Amino acid sequence: MSTEPPASRPATAPRPAKAAEAAEAAGTVKAPDAGRRSDRARRAILDAALALLGEVGYDKLTIEAIAARAGVGKQTIYRWWPSKAAVLLDASLALAGEAETEGEWTGFPDTGDLAADLKLVLRATVDQFNDEKYAAPLRALTAVGATNPEVGARFTERLLEPRLALYEDRLRTAREAGQLARDTDLRLTVEMLVGPLTYRWLLRTAPLTHALADALVDRVLGGVAGGTAGGVGKVTA
Repeated sequence: MSTEPPASRPATAPRPAKAAEAAEAAGTVKAPDAGRRSDRARRAILDAALALLGEVGYDKLTIEAIAARAGVGKQTIYRWWPSKAAVLLDASLALAGEAETEGEWTGFPDTGDLAADLKLVLRATVDQFNDEKYAAPLRALTAVGATNPEVGARFTERLLEPRLALYEDRLRTAREAGQLARDTDLRLTVEMLVGPLTYRWLLRTAPLTHALADALVDRVLGGVAGGTAGGVGKVTA
């Protein structure tokens, strides 16, 4: 009879779930990033909303359709947004952020030449108004905001006011530099600049052009400076 000890039985390989738990505990495998999954889902929802808006229009846009296009459940959307208008508002904010990142909007310039700075920004606004990627959600939100005070307030607070504040800040700098009259109403001046542009865009009364943007700047600055726009230029030492 052999006196050798019996061969040891090979260790049983851990089950996949147990192996994953062990690897995670050892730090060799990272746990799923819930935040990253949420970010991807949000991005998919916003992209789906914008794509469907371009295809079917706002009236036919539904939360169910957005969810199906994004590959999420509609309850996922309702967990983050109360309505399709709220989804579109965040989609527009995301577009604005992308435009800034890509250099389409780089903030309000301050070269010392107020007229040139305003014309540059108003021309960029014309370009965005003429681009359906930006215009479609803005037009839908403007229409909804006109009849839904809650949506209108959020639209103004989150999207419009930050941009209007940039105009006001630039005009304030010009006023402090003596380029504008000391009693210039900054908000009124901003509205005189962007109001006619927005009116023409919303009602489609005439084409939006860079020439229109330039003419608005010349006329408005000519009035608030108490002379011609040619007198509103670079700050001289």
